[in-house]
Amino acid sequence: MLRTCRMLCSQAGPSAGGWQPLSFDGGAFHLKGTGELTRALLVLRLCAWPPLVTHGLALQAWSRRLLGSRLSGALLRASIYGQFVAGETAEEVRGCVLQLQSLGLRPLLAVPIEEEPDSAVKTGEAWYEGNLSAMLRCVDLSRGLLETPDPMGNALMQLKMTALMSTRLCKELASWVRRPGESLELSPERLAEAMDSGQDLRVSCLNTEQTRHLQASLSRLQRVVQHARAQRVRLLVDAEYTSLNPALSLLVAALATRWNSSREGGPWVWNTYQAYLKDTYERLRRDAEAADRAGLAFGVKLVRGAYLDKEREMARLQGTEDPTQPDYEATSQSYSRCLELMLTQVSHRGPMCHLMVASHNEDSVRQATKRMWELGIPPDGPVCFGQLLGMCDHVSLALGQAGYAVYKSIPYGSLEEVVPYLIRRAQENRSVLRGARREQELLSQELRRRLLGRGLRVSPR
Repeated sequence: MLRTCRMLCSQAGPSAGGWQPLSFDGGAFHLKGTGELTRALLVLRLCAWPPLVTHGLALQAWSRRLLGSRLSGALLRASIYGQFVAGETAEEVRGCVLQLQSLGLRPLLAVPIEEEPDSAVKTGEAWYEGNLSAMLRCVDLSRGLLETPDPMGNALMQLKMTALMSTRLCKELASWVRRPGESLELSPERLAEAMDSGQDLRVSCLNTEQTRHLQASLSRLQRVVQHARAQRVRLLVDAEYTSLNPALSLLVAALATRWNSSREGGPWVWNTYQAYLKDTYERLRRDAEAADRAGLAFGVKLVRGAYLDKEREMARLQGTEDPTQPDYEATSQSYSRCLELMLTQVSHRGPMCHLMVASHNEDSVRQATKRMWELGIPPDGPVCFGQLLGMCDHVSLALGQAGYAVYKSIPYGSLEEVVPYLIRRAQENRSVLRGARREQELLSQELRRRLLGRGLRVSPR
């Protein structure tokens, strides 16, 4: 495993001496080859161009008609696919992960499958069962990618619940959960019991077909978590739209009741909290306190959020209150409050509370590392950091080389599967892509230094 003797900060680690902020000035780019940096710069600039993001799917289809599938595919593999995707086969994914591990980074695999809200019905239960098989394979791959057997269960994987159950059912459940006094029929304990026993579940708000689909969905979720627990892989459930999230949180709570108990060594099921929503801090505080009272382990992935434009448009069309923070500054304040809450929880509950600081924001990362040092939280303990593969490497590399646990979110699969997924993610993360200007500047600076300063460097790999 490659190690560098160059120090990225003036301290041996966050717990040694006085705290010193990490440097995110691109110094860690010396660990990467010139070709990698050049591709990253070109792709990030392309992705910051609004027409490409807005019309990405149409442009992809046009390219395939004009250039043919083979040439169009080769261009994508050399650019966007190569930058943001680990590969198609298990061998290609392993190669990507080995490279990340040599840089002090860890994999967070993501199967690029989901059902978009209000989309046309796929192929019924068969589609969801096929997705279940893909999720189970992802669990096995996540475990197999660990360099050495890890009894602490530090393999992580993303889980998209709408790959295993209908968004329409999620909306029905979310509407029911929001009704005062009606949620007891769908308590986490009752759902957990149904998952464990496999017995039929009767819910008055659902018709026969919906009840059958709910039962099948609960079975799929139970199988994924059961397999992940056996393989010691922790599952990070993605948050989605506010129209779906109450149902997703209910299901996470049901799974947590069974799999996040102290005897299981959890948390094996984590939820994601989106700081750009106005009610996130209160929900996070309430959920953390409830887990503590119940003696359950609590796992959180904290993000800013990716559905801002769609949430605001949906609220406008429905004539409801906008659920999002008024501006970026308010979102950052919300993220900071949530981060402080969770770090305090970790310092009090230790291994019973885990947190992923999923952020590309340098200030948020600095806040986290400083508070970890002040609270005595070790850099490779229950707090980790997360960024997207192919982005924010100046932060990820600096953290990894300083000894922090850093995960890169890694989609994998064929061009046909992944490119539409990437385009949807780009459309949802426009602000992140536009905000990558600093990374582009640092990439340009490093490339100029190599070409005009000391000449080209050979890739350390």
